Amino acid sequence: MTKIRRRMCPLVATTLFAIMGAELTHAFHFPTAVSTARTVSVFKPVVSKGHCISSVSSSALGMATWSNGQAIREYQDFLASGKNELDMKDDGPSVIVQSADPSKVTPLTDAVISLGNGDDLIVTPGGTLPQSLNGKTSYPIFITLPPYELKEFLQNLSEEWKTRAEDFVFFSGGKVCGVVEPTLREFGLCRDAMTQVVVGFSLPKPGSGLGGVAKKPEDLACMIGNDSQGDEKWAGESVACGKWNGAVAGRLNANGIRCKTVFYREWRRAMWERALYDAVWNVVGAVRDEQTAS
Repeated sequence: MTKIRRRMCPLVATTLFAIMGAELTHAFHFPTAVSTARTVSVFKPVVSKGHCISSVSSSALGMATWSNGQAIREYQDFLASGKNELDMKDDGPSVIVQSADPSKVTPLTDAVISLGNGDDLIVTPGGTLPQSLNGKTSYPIFITLPPYELKEFLQNLSEEWKTRAEDFVFFSGGKVCGVVEPTLREFGLCRDAMTQVVVGFSLPKPGSGLGGVAKKPEDLACMIGNDSQGDEKWAGESVACGKWNGAVAGRLNANGIRCKTVFYREWRRAMWERALYDAVWNVVGAVRDEQTAS
């Protein structure tokens, strides 16, 4: 066991620094002249030589030296908004964006399709978006591209697609979805209105179910006991935030998959917890001589 720990510690440290490095190096900086209600323009990276607003105490600024200042700013904006309840929208016909290369269509695409009611529209990047679906001019646009295609997709959006940016739904977590927040931040897409999902359900491969189709996704959440109030405590559940959080939760709940709906700042914590879990779990598995199931 001692040998395993010695081998594991530097690997864990290296992995965590690699993950968090992208987060810290992309931190926003805000000029002192900007008010607390300032919003980030979509598709424009925030670059400034200034730092946090002057209303922040010196002790808070000192703490920000060792953390991502964006979290402080987001919390200030959240308090300034006065919102204490989430806006919830119902699930319905949606657009699902998949890779234009059939060989690169991800299991996430099949999962989102199978969780729907068969009335979703499948498109590829650059395709035409419908004016309305089922009589509604606003609908979720699920982005199920592989992470390595995401930056090129966002760089080449037409004006038609840019006007629908707040309807985009992005996914994070696991090998298929990865951590896409650093890429989204380059385009100003990390904010309360943007819908993001931490994936807490299985992503079966095509042909894994009866009749050669993909199996339906299954809930990966597990109950780990009760808290001091007697309420159930769950780990590994899906988490959604943003404009279409209610639609995402509705789609998952209808298929027996748990999904928490939260504000962005809470979702961000869940996303990084999942990223750290993915990293550490795989590192521990790589250095253990014993079988994982033993």
